Parts: sequence; C-alpha cells; structure tokens
Amino acid sequence: MEAIVARARRVTPEPPPQGRRKAPALPKGVRRTTPSPETLAALGPDRLIGLILGETARNPAFKKLVSAALASLQGPDAVAAIVDRRLTALEGAQGYIDWQKRRTFAADLNATVTVILDELRPLDAGAALDRLRRFLNGADAVLNRVDDSTGAVQGVFDRASTAFVEIAGNLPPAEAAGLAARLVEPFAADPFGPLGLVLGDMIPTLPESALAEIDDRLAAADAAMPTGGDPRREATHHRQAARIQILRLRQAIADRRGDPDAFIALERTVLPGRENRVEIARRLLAAGRTEEALDWIRRMQDPGLRIATRADLIAGFDTRGPERERQTLEIEILDALGRSDEAQLLRWTRFERELDAPMLRTFLAKLPDFEDEEALQRALDHAEAFPQPHRALTFLTAWPDLRRAATLVVARPGIWQGDQYAVLAPAAEALAQEHPRAATILYRRLLDSILEGGRSAAYPHGARYLAELDALAGRLAAGDAEPDPKAYRAALRQTHGRKHGFWSLVRD
Repeated sequence: MEAIVARARRVTPEPPPQGRRKAPALPKGVRRTTPSPETLAALGPDRLIGLILGETARNPAFKKLVSAALASLQGPDAVAAIVDRRLTALEGAQGYIDWQKRRTFAADLNATVTVILDELRPLDAGAALDRLRRFLNGADAVLNRVDDSTGAVQGVFDRASTAFVEIAGNLPPAEAAGLAARLVEPFAADPFGPLGLVLGDMIPTLPESALAEIDDRLAAADAAMPTGGDPRREATHHRQAARIQILRLRQAIADRRGDPDAFIALERTVLPGRENRVEIARRLLAAGRTEEALDWIRRMQDPGLRIATRADLIAGFDTRGPERERQTLEIEILDALGRSDEAQLLRWTRFERELDAPMLRTFLAKLPDFEDEEALQRALDHAEAFPQPHRALTFLTAWPDLRRAATLVVARPGIWQGDQYAVLAPAAEALAQEHPRAATILYRRLLDSILEGGRSAAYPHGARYLAELDALAGRLAAGDAEPDPKAYRAALRQTHGRKHGFWSLVRD
C-alpha cells in the first residue's frame, strides 16, 4: 500500500499553503467530473485510497485486481501464486452456477484473466502463458456446470484464447515453435477444445521451419486414431469429426507452406469424390497453375441438397450460393488465361438466369466504349420481363431503375405477395417519392397481408404502412387506385374493425 501511495504522491500536485486547494489546469475538452489521470490526480492519495478500499469491500472481482497489483510489487511469483490459487479452486469446484450467479461468476473469471494479462504477463510472459493454458484446459469443466445462455462465460474463455495466441506470437521463433508442438497432443485428444483451437490460430504466426514437425505430429495423431466402427453412433461421428479437424489443420499448414499439392491430397482424404473444387482451384490459380485450376473448377460434382423455402421460390433468389462462387472463380481463371470472350459470356449468362447485378456491372465495365449503353438497355429489358416478378422488382429497385420498377408494379398489381415484405417494403419506400401509384399498390399488399393473417406482432409495421398510404393519397391522380383511398380505408374498418391492437396504433 505504501508503494501505491508513493506513486500517487508523485503525480499529485501539492496543495497551496493557504485557502482552498486549487485544481490543476485540465486539457481542453476534459470535464472536471470525468475520471482521467488529470482529474484523479487532483483528489490526492488519501481520497483515492478511500475510494479503492470502499470498492474492494463491495466488489470481489475488483479486490482481486487490487491484490494482484500489490503482489506485482513483489515479483512474478507472488502474482502467479494468486492466480494458481484461483485456478486450483476452479479445477476442484463442482457446484452448478445458475443464471442468478452467472454474472458474478463471469466477472470473477474475467478478473482472473485480467490479472494474468495485466500483472503477470509484463513480469513473465512464459508464466502468463502457462496460466492461460491451464485456465483454457479447464474450460469444458467450467462450461458444463454453468448456465451460460448469454455467452458471458464463453466470452471470457474466448478472450483468454485470443490473448494466448497474441502472447505466443510475440515469443522468439524457437519458443513459439516449441509451444505449438506441445499443443499437438491436447489438440489431437480434443480438436474442438479451447487448446485445440488456439493451435489453429497460431499456425499463421509460426516460423515456417516449425511447420514440418507440427505436420508430422498431426499426421501421426491421425494415423493413431481408431478406424473401426463403434456400436455407439455418437462416438463414431465424434471420431470422424475429430479426424476432419486434424486434416483441416494440416491443410492450414499446407497453405502456410505454399503447397497446393499437399492441400489437394488432404482434401481428397477429407471428402473423397466430393472435394471442394473452389478451394482447390483458388490455390492452383494463386500458384500460377491456371490450366489445372480451370480443370478443377469445371469438374462435375454433386453440390449436395439444399431445401428451398417458399420465400426463396417466390422471390426467385438463387438457392445455389456455392454455384455462384464457383462461376465467379471460373470467370477469374478465364480472364487470367486471356479468354475474355468466354468470361464475358459466363457473366451475361449468369445475369440472364439469376439477375445477378454485380455480374452485370462487371460485364458492362469490360465492354468496349459505346457498347455498354446498348447492352445496359438490353439487360434492363430482360429484367423487366423476367418470369419471377419479385426478383425482377428487387433488381430494378436496387439498380436502380425506378421507372421500370414502377411500370412492373402497375402492370401486374395482383401478383405481389404481401408476405414478401423484404422485397416489397424497400421497393415501396424507394418508389414513394416519384411513383406514388406503384408505392400505393405495394403498401396496400403489405398491409392487407398483415391484417388478413392477423399477425399482431406486425401491427406496428401495418400502422406505418397505413400512414404512408395516407401521405400518398393526396398525390394520386383520379383513377390511380381502386378502390380510392377513402373507400380503401373504409373497407379496412369494415373488414378488420375488431382488430383493436392494430387500430390503437393508427392516428386518424
């Protein structure tokens, strides 16, 4: 405590000999009631000590921080002893932590990590790493006995993992390599545990000379895993998942070493017959092996099944996301080979089939001068006539070509699905300023869908849509809306008058 007081006195100005103590001048913009080095220095050591002692009596986590700060004056062993006592208590605890105690428990864990990082690390980085490793090694036991529905406790372990990787990355290369090698065994034992995850995060920072040994150890761990079946299906699945994790980490090492052939060989082991063509082709392209990349990206392969929702089908959204990624890379490879015409054809085909706006923009940008305008008009004509109108409306609104979007809405007023609010609501908002008739059609479809379905959670949105319709009413020409605004509102009252939850939100 004397040391803290001495330090405080060194930064605290002496009071004037007579009269009220004069506060020191503060930098511009610093308020006198805002805690800062300048404002706290003006309190003096006695006042600060009182505040610290009062908080230690109320806040156990803060008390741990103060105790560790005092221990740091005695050296790293004293701080390590405090941390070790807490870790031993954690390792021996068995009681369940319910939601009522979760916040205090998470604060206590976080204080332990803070002590390791702020007090022990500056004195002995190796000792800090040892304690972080021990802390992370107990993560599963802790998480299994706590109600962590908010993720607060998991967040403390995530913080510790990030700090472990950061400290390890600042070690001398030989020490970092040795530390990583020692993590292979716990990683192989539990590839999904915190210590396994930090090994993966360390790979990009390790010296290249250390990667071969780690890869050899991982290969040995993979070979040692049982291959026979297990009567317990869960155990078999867990073992398979663990083996894949090991192979994925070896792929990360292959990437770090710039070895696409090793990556491909491991990919064939992970998913024989269903290799990730995109990832393989991307690495071959980066290595300058462009023809091989094109061969891989064009290999036929079952993409697997994906369930398309009704909303997907109505909006016409692409349900084959991986296929777009594959085509984008194929185009990049063709450009690298100088086969620009083929690349342009793929861009246009993709746009025609999916109304892919980024693909169209790139297509237009690569056309010769004076050809892009004609191609743009052809593309917009195609979009306006697209057989999936919700997809067409999304494209035209976002491009934007609001005139064509409004024409599309007005020409087919009965086809718009009010439950497609992610499409209709932004389109109506975009059209409201210059195309009130089209906006009115969309807002009515949105509101009708909410009221007809009795979706009370959406009533606030419905009230807002009705307010928008009221604002648009005065800008409609005669005959623009059937029924007219007054008749539409009257019909709403007659049909849905008993939906008091909605009408209570409406301002007449």
